[in-house]
Amino acid sequence: MDSISGQELYRWRQKARQQAIANDIDPHDVDWLLQATTNLSRLSLRMGLFQNEIQVNSNKSLPELEQLWQRRLQERFPVQYLAETVFWRRFQLKVTPAVLIPRPETELIIDIAQKANRNSNFSLEQNRHWIDMGTGSGAIALGLADSFPLPTIHAVDFSLEALKIAQENAIALNLADRICFHHSNWWNTLTSFQGKICGMVSNPPYIPTVEVEKLQPEVSLHEPHLALDGGADGLDDIRYLVESAPQYLISGGIWLVEIMIGQANMVVDLLNRQGEYYDIQVFPDLSGIDRFVLAYRS
Repeated sequence: MDSISGQELYRWRQKARQQAIANDIDPHDVDWLLQATTNLSRLSLRMGLFQNEIQVNSNKSLPELEQLWQRRLQERFPVQYLAETVFWRRFQLKVTPAVLIPRPETELIIDIAQKANRNSNFSLEQNRHWIDMGTGSGAIALGLADSFPLPTIHAVDFSLEALKIAQENAIALNLADRICFHHSNWWNTLTSFQGKICGMVSNPPYIPTVEVEKLQPEVSLHEPHLALDGGADGLDDIRYLVESAPQYLISGGIWLVEIMIGQANMVVDLLNRQGEYYDIQVFPDLSGIDRFVLAYRS
Protein backbone atom coordinates (compact mmCIF):
# COMPACT_ATOMS: atom_id res chain seq x y z
CA MET A 1 0.00 0.00 0.00
CA ASP A 2 1.35 3.42 -1.02
CA SER A 3 0.44 6.82 0.32
CA ILE A 4 0.17 10.12 -1.55
CA SER A 5 -0.15 13.56 0.01
CA GLY A 6 -3.60 15.10 -0.36
CA GLN A 7 -2.16 18.19 -2.05
CA GLU A 8 -0.22 16.15 -4.61
CA LEU A 9 -3.22 14.00 -5.41
CA TYR A 10 -5.49 17.04 -5.68
CA ARG A 11 -3.16 18.69 -8.19
CA TRP A 12 -2.87 15.46 -10.18
CA ARG A 13 -6.65 15.09 -10.25
CA GLN A 14 -7.13 18.64 -11.54
CA LYS A 15 -4.59 18.08 -14.33
CA ALA A 16 -6.05 14.67 -15.26
CA ARG A 17 -9.59 16.10 -15.47
CA GLN A 18 -8.39 18.84 -17.81
CA GLN A 19 -6.66 16.23 -19.98
CA ALA A 20 -9.85 14.17 -20.07
CA ILE A 21 -11.91 17.12 -21.31
CA ALA A 22 -9.29 17.97 -23.93
CA ASN A 23 -9.38 14.37 -25.20
CA ASP A 24 -13.19 14.08 -25.23
CA ILE A 25 -13.18 11.64 -22.30
CA ASP A 26 -15.59 11.84 -19.40
CA PRO A 27 -13.71 13.61 -16.57
CA HIS A 28 -15.62 11.42 -14.11
CA ASP A 29 -13.26 8.64 -15.22
CA VAL A 30 -10.55 10.30 -13.13
CA ASP A 31 -12.63 10.03 -9.98
CA TRP A 32 -13.64 6.49 -10.93
CA LEU A 33 -9.97 5.50 -11.12
CA LEU A 34 -9.20 7.20 -7.80
CA GLN A 35 -12.20 5.64 -6.09
CA ALA A 36 -11.04 2.20 -7.23
CA THR A 37 -7.40 2.67 -6.22
CA THR A 38 -7.56 4.80 -3.05
CA ASN A 39 -9.57 4.93 0.16
CA LEU A 40 -11.35 8.12 -0.93
CA SER A 41 -15.14 8.27 -1.10
CA ARG A 42 -17.11 9.69 -4.00
CA LEU A 43 -18.16 12.62 -1.82
CA SER A 44 -14.58 13.43 -0.78
CA LEU A 45 -13.47 13.39 -4.41
CA ARG A 46 -16.36 15.52 -5.61
CA MET A 47 -15.94 18.10 -2.87
CA GLY A 48 -12.12 18.06 -2.96
CA LEU A 49 -12.08 17.40 0.78
CA PHE A 50 -9.02 15.16 0.54
CA GLN A 51 -6.62 17.96 -0.46
CA ASN A 52 -6.03 18.79 3.19
CA GLU A 53 -5.20 15.21 4.17
CA ILE A 54 -1.54 14.59 5.00
CA GLN A 55 -1.56 11.16 3.36
CA VAL A 56 -4.10 9.31 1.20
CA ASN A 57 -3.81 5.53 1.16
CA SER A 58 -3.55 4.11 -2.35
CA ASN A 59 -2.72 0.77 -3.92
CA LYS A 60 -0.94 2.70 -6.68
CA SER A 61 1.86 5.24 -6.39
CA LEU A 62 1.40 8.59 -8.10
CA PRO A 63 3.72 7.62 -11.01
CA GLU A 64 1.71 4.38 -11.40
CA LEU A 65 -1.54 6.34 -11.44
CA GLU A 66 -0.10 8.64 -14.08
CA GLN A 67 1.00 5.66 -16.16
CA LEU A 68 -2.48 4.17 -16.01
CA TRP A 69 -4.08 7.48 -16.88
CA GLN A 70 -1.86 7.91 -19.92
CA ARG A 71 -3.08 4.53 -21.20
CA ARG A 72 -6.62 5.84 -20.80
CA LEU A 73 -5.78 8.92 -22.84
CA GLN A 74 -3.51 7.46 -25.52
CA GLU A 75 -4.96 3.96 -26.03
CA ARG A 76 -8.57 4.72 -25.04
CA PHE A 77 -8.16 1.84 -22.60
CA PRO A 78 -11.31 1.52 -20.45
CA VAL A 79 -10.87 2.85 -16.93
CA GLN A 80 -12.49 -0.30 -15.54
CA TYR A 81 -9.73 -2.42 -17.06
CA LEU A 82 -7.09 -0.01 -15.80
CA ALA A 83 -8.19 -0.57 -12.21
CA GLU A 84 -9.40 -4.14 -12.89
CA THR A 85 -12.56 -3.13 -11.07
CA VAL A 86 -16.19 -2.31 -11.82
CA PHE A 87 -18.99 -1.48 -9.40
CA TRP A 88 -22.17 -3.39 -10.29
CA ARG A 89 -25.25 -3.58 -8.09
CA ARG A 90 -23.81 -4.00 -4.59
CA PHE A 91 -20.69 -5.74 -5.87
CA GLN A 92 -17.14 -4.67 -6.62
CA LEU A 93 -16.10 -7.01 -9.44
CA LYS A 94 -12.75 -7.78 -10.99
CA VAL A 95 -12.68 -7.21 -14.75
CA THR A 96 -9.95 -7.66 -17.35
CA PRO A 97 -9.97 -7.54 -21.18
CA ALA A 98 -10.98 -11.23 -21.02
CA VAL A 99 -14.52 -10.21 -20.00
CA LEU A 100 -17.12 -7.69 -21.08
CA ILE A 101 -17.45 -4.77 -18.67
CA PRO A 102 -20.84 -5.13 -16.91
CA ARG A 103 -23.02 -2.11 -17.68
CA PRO A 104 -25.34 -0.33 -15.24
CA GLU A 105 -28.38 -1.08 -17.43
CA THR A 106 -27.74 -4.81 -17.12
CA GLU A 107 -28.31 -4.52 -13.36
CA LEU A 108 -32.05 -4.39 -14.08
CA ILE A 109 -32.04 -7.94 -15.43
CA ILE A 110 -31.72 -9.21 -11.85
CA ASP A 111 -34.76 -7.18 -10.76
CA ILE A 112 -36.76 -8.57 -13.68
CA ALA A 113 -35.64 -12.11 -12.79
CA GLN A 114 -36.79 -11.57 -9.20
CA LYS A 115 -40.22 -10.38 -10.34
CA ALA A 116 -40.54 -13.22 -12.84
CA ASN A 117 -39.62 -15.69 -10.12
CA ARG A 118 -42.38 -14.35 -7.87
CA ASN A 119 -44.86 -14.68 -10.74
CA SER A 120 -43.79 -18.20 -11.70
CA ASN A 121 -45.83 -21.31 -11.01
CA PHE A 122 -43.04 -23.50 -9.63
CA SER A 123 -42.29 -24.04 -5.96
CA LEU A 124 -39.34 -22.24 -4.40
CA GLU A 125 -38.92 -25.05 -1.91
CA GLN A 126 -37.87 -27.47 -4.63
CA ASN A 127 -34.23 -27.83 -5.63
CA ARG A 128 -34.17 -25.59 -8.67
CA HIS A 129 -31.47 -24.57 -11.09
CA TRP A 130 -30.90 -21.14 -12.61
CA ILE A 131 -28.37 -20.61 -15.37
CA ASP A 132 -26.40 -17.58 -16.55
CA MET A 133 -25.52 -18.20 -20.19
CA GLY A 134 -22.29 -16.42 -21.18
CA THR A 135 -21.39 -15.36 -17.66
CA GLY A 136 -18.26 -13.31 -18.45
CA SER A 137 -17.25 -11.61 -15.19
CA GLY A 138 -19.95 -13.59 -13.40
CA ALA A 139 -22.06 -10.49 -12.72
CA ILE A 140 -25.47 -12.00 -13.55
CA ALA A 141 -24.72 -15.31 -11.82
CA LEU A 142 -23.60 -13.41 -8.71
CA GLY A 143 -26.72 -11.25 -8.83
CA LEU A 144 -28.89 -14.37 -9.03
CA ALA A 145 -27.01 -16.10 -6.20
CA ASP A 146 -27.40 -12.99 -4.08
CA SER A 147 -31.14 -12.80 -4.84
CA PHE A 148 -32.21 -16.43 -4.60
CA PRO A 149 -31.06 -18.26 -1.45
CA LEU A 150 -32.30 -21.73 -2.42
CA PRO A 151 -31.68 -22.52 -6.10
CA THR A 152 -28.30 -23.59 -7.44
CA ILE A 153 -26.85 -21.08 -9.90
CA HIS A 154 -24.89 -22.26 -12.94
CA ALA A 155 -22.46 -19.93 -14.72
CA VAL A 156 -21.57 -20.94 -18.29
CA ASP A 157 -18.94 -19.51 -20.61
CA PHE A 158 -16.96 -20.65 -23.64
CA SER A 159 -13.91 -18.67 -22.47
CA LEU A 160 -11.74 -20.31 -19.82
CA GLU A 161 -10.20 -16.90 -19.06
CA ALA A 162 -13.65 -15.45 -18.40
CA LEU A 163 -14.59 -18.37 -16.14
CA LYS A 164 -11.43 -17.82 -14.12
CA ILE A 165 -12.41 -14.17 -13.52
CA ALA A 166 -15.98 -15.18 -12.64
CA GLN A 167 -14.71 -17.74 -10.13
CA GLU A 168 -12.37 -15.18 -8.55
CA ASN A 169 -15.30 -12.78 -8.16
CA ALA A 170 -17.49 -15.47 -6.61
CA ILE A 171 -14.76 -16.35 -4.10
CA ALA A 172 -14.14 -12.70 -3.22
CA LEU A 173 -17.86 -12.16 -2.59
CA ASN A 174 -18.30 -15.38 -0.59
CA LEU A 175 -20.77 -16.75 -3.13
CA ALA A 176 -18.62 -19.52 -4.63
CA ASP A 177 -20.53 -22.23 -2.76
CA ARG A 178 -23.74 -21.12 -4.49
CA ILE A 179 -22.47 -21.21 -8.07
CA CYS A 180 -21.36 -24.07 -10.33
CA PHE A 181 -19.08 -23.05 -13.19
CA HIS A 182 -19.22 -24.75 -16.60
CA HIS A 183 -16.85 -24.46 -19.55
CA SER A 184 -19.28 -24.90 -22.43
CA ASN A 185 -20.38 -23.48 -25.76
CA TRP A 186 -23.90 -22.59 -24.60
CA TRP A 187 -25.72 -25.86 -23.74
CA ASN A 188 -23.27 -28.22 -25.46
CA THR A 189 -21.92 -29.93 -22.32
CA LEU A 190 -25.07 -29.48 -20.23
CA THR A 191 -27.34 -32.19 -21.62
CA SER A 192 -27.84 -33.63 -18.12
CA PHE A 193 -29.84 -30.49 -17.24
CA GLN A 194 -32.53 -31.03 -19.86
CA GLY A 195 -35.92 -30.36 -18.28
CA LYS A 196 -34.36 -29.15 -15.00
CA ILE A 197 -33.71 -25.41 -15.47
CA CYS A 198 -36.24 -23.05 -13.91
CA GLY A 199 -34.60 -19.86 -15.14
CA MET A 200 -32.21 -19.00 -17.96
CA VAL A 201 -30.78 -15.48 -17.91
CA SER A 202 -28.34 -14.19 -20.51
CA ASN A 203 -26.63 -11.09 -21.84
CA PRO A 204 -25.50 -12.69 -25.11
CA PRO A 205 -23.60 -11.14 -28.03
CA TYR A 206 -26.20 -9.07 -29.91
CA ILE A 207 -24.35 -6.45 -31.97
CA PRO A 208 -24.35 -6.97 -35.76
CA THR A 209 -20.89 -7.82 -37.05
CA VAL A 210 -20.57 -4.70 -39.23
CA GLU A 211 -21.44 -2.50 -36.24
CA VAL A 212 -18.79 -3.87 -33.87
CA GLU A 213 -15.91 -1.93 -35.43
CA LYS A 214 -18.02 1.26 -35.38
CA LEU A 215 -18.40 1.18 -31.60
CA GLN A 216 -16.47 3.65 -29.49
CA PRO A 217 -12.77 2.71 -29.40
CA GLU A 218 -12.92 1.74 -25.72
CA VAL A 219 -15.27 -1.07 -26.77
CA SER A 220 -14.16 -2.01 -30.28
CA LEU A 221 -10.44 -2.02 -29.48
CA HIS A 222 -10.43 -3.53 -26.00
CA GLU A 223 -13.53 -5.52 -25.09
CA PRO A 224 -13.78 -9.17 -26.24
CA HIS A 225 -15.50 -9.41 -29.63
CA LEU A 226 -16.65 -12.91 -28.69
CA ALA A 227 -18.99 -11.26 -26.19
CA LEU A 228 -20.13 -8.54 -28.62
CA ASP A 229 -20.52 -9.96 -32.13
CA GLY A 230 -23.97 -11.45 -32.68
CA GLY A 231 -23.57 -12.23 -36.38
CA ALA A 232 -24.95 -10.52 -39.47
CA ASP A 233 -28.16 -9.28 -37.84
CA GLY A 234 -26.96 -9.49 -34.24
CA LEU A 235 -29.43 -12.26 -33.47
CA ASP A 236 -27.42 -15.45 -34.10
CA ASP A 237 -26.98 -16.33 -30.42
CA ILE A 238 -30.41 -15.08 -29.35
CA ARG A 239 -31.96 -17.17 -32.12
CA TYR A 240 -30.08 -20.20 -30.83
CA LEU A 241 -31.22 -19.59 -27.24
CA VAL A 242 -34.84 -19.24 -28.40
CA GLU A 243 -34.68 -22.57 -30.21
CA SER A 244 -32.66 -24.58 -27.70
CA ALA A 245 -33.88 -23.41 -24.28
CA PRO A 246 -37.24 -25.29 -24.27
CA GLN A 247 -35.31 -28.58 -24.05
CA TYR A 248 -33.80 -27.42 -20.75
CA LEU A 249 -36.48 -25.27 -19.11
CA ILE A 250 -39.14 -26.79 -16.90
CA SER A 251 -42.79 -25.97 -17.61
CA GLY A 252 -43.23 -22.36 -16.51
CA GLY A 253 -39.46 -21.87 -16.65
CA ILE A 254 -38.14 -18.37 -17.26
CA TRP A 255 -36.33 -17.21 -20.43
CA LEU A 256 -34.79 -13.77 -19.90
CA VAL A 257 -32.34 -12.07 -22.27
CA GLU A 258 -30.81 -8.63 -22.78
CA ILE A 259 -31.10 -7.23 -26.30
CA MET A 260 -29.91 -4.30 -28.42
CA ILE A 261 -32.01 -1.25 -29.20
CA GLY A 262 -34.33 -2.02 -32.10
CA GLN A 263 -34.34 -5.81 -31.64
CA ALA A 264 -37.38 -6.22 -29.38
CA ASN A 265 -39.98 -6.89 -32.07
CA MET A 266 -37.73 -9.39 -33.85
CA VAL A 267 -36.99 -11.30 -30.65
CA VAL A 268 -40.67 -11.38 -29.66
CA ASP A 269 -41.46 -12.70 -33.15
CA LEU A 270 -38.79 -15.42 -32.79
CA LEU A 271 -40.30 -16.52 -29.48
CA ASN A 272 -43.83 -16.54 -30.86
CA ARG A 273 -42.86 -18.51 -33.95
CA GLN A 274 -40.94 -21.07 -31.89
CA GLY A 275 -44.26 -21.93 -30.30
CA GLU A 276 -43.16 -23.08 -26.83
CA TYR A 277 -43.30 -19.79 -24.93
CA TYR A 278 -46.08 -17.72 -23.41
CA ASP A 279 -46.56 -14.38 -21.63
CA ILE A 280 -43.78 -12.72 -23.65
CA GLN A 281 -42.89 -9.29 -22.28
CA VAL A 282 -40.48 -6.49 -23.16
CA PHE A 283 -38.89 -4.30 -20.48
CA PRO A 284 -37.08 -0.95 -20.90
CA ASP A 285 -33.81 0.09 -19.33
CA LEU A 286 -33.41 3.26 -17.25
CA SER A 287 -33.26 5.33 -20.46
CA GLY A 288 -36.59 3.97 -21.66
CA ILE A 289 -34.98 1.80 -24.37
CA ASP A 290 -36.43 -1.69 -24.88
CA ARG A 291 -33.60 -3.73 -23.39
CA PHE A 292 -34.90 -7.06 -22.01
CA VAL A 293 -37.25 -9.78 -23.25
CA LEU A 294 -38.91 -12.17 -20.82
CA ALA A 295 -40.89 -15.30 -21.68
CA TYR A 296 -42.07 -18.44 -19.90
CA ARG A 297 -41.77 -22.03 -21.17
CA SER A 298 -45.18 -23.52 -21.89
